[in-house]
Amino acid sequence: MAKKQTPTKPFNKDQDERYFKLIQRALAVCKTYRPKFGQGRKAGLTLDEFRTLYQGDPFYRWFGLDSPLLDAAHKAAGGMTSVYRQIGTGCERLFRQLLQDSLGLNAEQVEWSYLVPGSGGKPRKLSLDGRIPWSAISDVAAADRVRLWLRDAANVLKVSKKVVATLEGPVFEVRQGYKSKDSKRQNADVGNAANAYANSYLPVVVLLSSQIDDDIAERYLRAQWLILRGSVAGTPLESTYIFAREVLGYDLAGFFNRNSARIRTEVEIVIEALLS
Repeated sequence: MAKKQTPTKPFNKDQDERYFKLIQRALAVCKTYRPKFGQGRKAGLTLDEFRTLYQGDPFYRWFGLDSPLLDAAHKAAGGMTSVYRQIGTGCERLFRQLLQDSLGLNAEQVEWSYLVPGSGGKPRKLSLDGRIPWSAISDVAAADRVRLWLRDAANVLKVSKKVVATLEGPVFEVRQGYKSKDSKRQNADVGNAANAYANSYLPVVVLLSSQIDDDIAERYLRAQWLILRGSVAGTPLESTYIFAREVLGYDLAGFFNRNSARIRTEVEIVIEALLS
């Protein structure tokens, strides 16, 4: 990477508000979470519906599983999974908007998907969370930053020079963290990486936190994913926040720091609703 310091845009209150709203709207989904108790209902069961279901089952009634405490435990456990998921969703939307705002791209340019064969011969559409087609960036300095970063990222991953010469930009999978050992998810991402390279894009995992299982990280690196971790130190080839600052020209860590109190309040409101 070039050693020249990348100028970051000054703090913009309206931009902060737009990004905060993306996170707030995602978290709001969690407030109405209700466990489904294996019933396959989209909305989940109310407390009365839960008690009717469990009290009508002799076995569950014998064991006292029709207790409202069980409903509360399911609501809290499933609700917290929903909180993590929605934090990830909000940050995914924020990151896509950041790519547009920082690089002058439109919504279509920062999206990326591909088709795979589906059941019955019908193609299935798979997508990642963001894309930078560097040749579409009109700001010459910004385009150069992305191009040089892309070259250095490919070198870190030991991508062949022949493939490097064809790369049109990076594609991103945005996560709040990655601790699940879900092999199905991992297999899908290995496939995503292969399809990204086949379509001349370099795949990048963007973590907003530092939470990733070492075994998972090793597997993704073997599949030639670049992993950016949620560290406020390091290089733009290692850290999500340094990448945002030095390549995109935006202090993403500064945004989260400025708005931490408001974001924490939103999360606390959701948790209180889940525990009530």
